[in-house]
Amino acid sequence: MYDVIVVGARCAGSPLAMLLARRGHKVLVVDRATFPSDTVSTHYIHQAGLSRLQDWGILDRLVATGVPPMRHLNFSYTDIFLEGFADPIDGIDATYSPRRTILDEILVDEARKSGAEVLEGFTVTEVIFSEGRAAGIRGRFGDGPEQEFRSQFVVGADGRNSTVAGLVGAEIYRSVPAACFVYYSYYSGLDWEFQHRTGNDPQQFGVWPTHDNQHLVAVMRRRERLREFRADIDGSFQEIFDQIDPVLGDDIRANGKREENFRAMSYPDNFYRRSAGPGWALVGDAGYHKDPFTGWGITDALKYSEVLAEKLHEGLSGARPIDEVVAEYTKIRDAESNGTFELTCSLAELSLTPYYDSVFRATSMDREYTTKFFGLISGGVPGEEFFAPANLAALYEKVDFPADRRFLTKS
Repeated sequence: MYDVIVVGARCAGSPLAMLLARRGHKVLVVDRATFPSDTVSTHYIHQAGLSRLQDWGILDRLVATGVPPMRHLNFSYTDIFLEGFADPIDGIDATYSPRRTILDEILVDEARKSGAEVLEGFTVTEVIFSEGRAAGIRGRFGDGPEQEFRSQFVVGADGRNSTVAGLVGAEIYRSVPAACFVYYSYYSGLDWEFQHRTGNDPQQFGVWPTHDNQHLVAVMRRRERLREFRADIDGSFQEIFDQIDPVLGDDIRANGKREENFRAMSYPDNFYRRSAGPGWALVGDAGYHKDPFTGWGITDALKYSEVLAEKLHEGLSGARPIDEVVAEYTKIRDAESNGTFELTCSLAELSLTPYYDSVFRATSMDREYTTKFFGLISGGVPGEEFFAPANLAALYEKVDFPADRRFLTKS
């Protein structure tokens, strides 16, 4: 009998299991994958996410794998250019984009070292209910016989297409249609800083360094252009660079060498699912999923797995009823993630609203506010502060932004 069974052992599940096991709870983690293994991902971890790894004693281990630091970021939205970096967060002055084969294996290993039991290659087929509450799981290794494990609580950390969410009937209560598709691969031969460039048409490319002296190179276009893109993937991929920044387009053509096959990301709609019920909860993309444009998936998985771990510990220790306290986790997550969700959904349209155009255009004219912009991106500056009407009014006055182009509120 386990205290908690966690289904899914990647960026949300393993940290949750690790944190609970460190508190003395008996935890089982299962995943249908075996590690190390890859998965579709932006790879990017913001400073706010790295801060969690640092607090857990994992960041140094990740850095020691040779993942390159990034300390200068380049953003553009058509003719608006923002370059720089955020102020340190908890002493962290860099960001990293590790390969998931490396990051996830570290997280799984840390869960094991902390005392959690981890079963790899195990596929869940059923969530067991007893007296109306989730009470365990059934599943199997490969084609083997079905096995059953019992627990006080079950958590689905199994991604946006969560099996657990389907088995417990967790409905989506907020949804925003996905706007774009993504293709990406890994290139050697590039000597580029982080690039996140959105151009007319609309379309976007992103490039950032990862392990093995390679860069993750990604492009985005609107979904309605997917068939056209697929007709000539190599040509369409190159075309986006040529149209947004011909200099970088020439460089990737001359010096870039694609090292792996292209990977396609055609995500489902952005959503929030009901993420707590009698004896169960959802964490990571299983409960809250958004477009990869802002790269917040890993960071949010780390952040809210910690929140859920605290609430589960409180309930398991008998301080308060466990379902009651876990319901608070969803309220915290929804409140704290709302700004990121809304910003991501808007920016992922690949065309700025008049409001965001005016804010980012004025921001690009002031070094101090540009640093705040990167603080917003990194998780160090709250959206309520960055977008506060009084702060924006002061910015517009400082940079002498035309009055007829100011939009002090989103409405």
